[in-house]
Amino acid sequence: MTDVRGKVAVVTGAGSGIGRALAYELARLGAKVAISDVDTAGLAETARKVELIGAPVHSQRLDVTDRDAVLLYAATVAEHFGTVNLIFNNAGIAFTGDIEDMTFEQIERVMDVDFWGVVNGTKAFLPHLIASGDGHVVNISSVFGLFSVPGQAAYNSAKFAVRGFTEALRQEMLVNSRPVAVTCVHPGGIKTAIARNAGAVEGHDVKQLAEVFDAKLAKTSPESAAKQILAAVRRESPRALIGLDAKIFDKLIRLVGPRYQRVLAAGARRLLPPAVAAPLKAVGEKATARR
Repeated sequence: MTDVRGKVAVVTGAGSGIGRALAYELARLGAKVAISDVDTAGLAETARKVELIGAPVHSQRLDVTDRDAVLLYAATVAEHFGTVNLIFNNAGIAFTGDIEDMTFEQIERVMDVDFWGVVNGTKAFLPHLIASGDGHVVNISSVFGLFSVPGQAAYNSAKFAVRGFTEALRQEMLVNSRPVAVTCVHPGGIKTAIARNAGAVEGHDVKQLAEVFDAKLAKTSPESAAKQILAAVRRESPRALIGLDAKIFDKLIRLVGPRYQRVLAAGARRLLPPAVAAPLKAVGEKATARR
């Protein structure tokens, strides 16, 4: 798909951040846009701007964890536009907490949105993409789908799962000669509200964590991320690394292998607020003593 003009593109999590930027950029490029989110106010603002740009838009509240609702949504969008060419499974949440402190329910919630939401969207829209004869699945993983960091076990798990699911899907489309390209996207630090809207285990200051993320890690604008993602779509790239930080970390992990875990643990002790870093510092001191 070298041109999205006239194509029907579906974007989940379009009420803010990368999802909103994707909707705007798709509209500017001449696509017909179907957008969804659980944030109805944010979604309405995105729809208003897409209409101002001049693109046809279908807007609907959607919880991507509700499989029946996603299946119905896919049928509704296909009926509304007559076809569907692209699905951007972008909706996601973040949650901070060590594994020993998180409840099963907290881990399950992240997996439900960040992994099963992608599975639901892919499965629901895939028949329509195949029928279009010119389809593309774009699943948003994360730089945390390339490597793990302390305090993000649930998020890491979901994003690694998205990566594995998406890479397997791409191979199946090739093996079965389906007219569907597949791209797995790994954004680095993007200037969105995901950290400010994140949850955390009791005792973690979410505001402090968000301030660290915004000040030290979020370097790429959503608009730039959207342009890079759509450039990867036009190239039919199997993988898209978004932001210089994602590219650097990818090379680092490949270079040092599993040793990256000690490097990142040390970095986390310096970057994170004291209340979060203290357990990591204790672990590091114990490891040093054992050596």
